[in-house]
Amino acid sequence: MKKRSYTVLYEADPQGGFVASVPALPGCYSQGDTLEEAEKHITEAIELYLETLQDDHKAAPEEHLWQGRVEVAV
Repeated sequence: MKKRSYTVLYEADPQGGFVASVPALPGCYSQGDTLEEAEKHITEAIELYLETLQDDHKAAPEEHLWQGRVEVAV
C-alpha cells in the first residue's frame, strides 16, 4: 500500500475547538475539541476520502501546495 502525505490546515473555531481542512482534497474537512482530536478526525476523513476515490476507480490527487510566511509592517 502506497503512503501519501497531505498538508492539513487547522483553524481555531470561534465557538471552541478546531476545524481541519485538506486543501488538496476538496471538501475534506473535520473538527475536534482539541488539536489532537482534530488531527485524529481529519486522518480518518482523509482515509475515507481516498477509499471513496479508489472505489470509484479515480486516482488520489497529488499535492501541489507550497506554504510560506510573509512578514509585513503595520
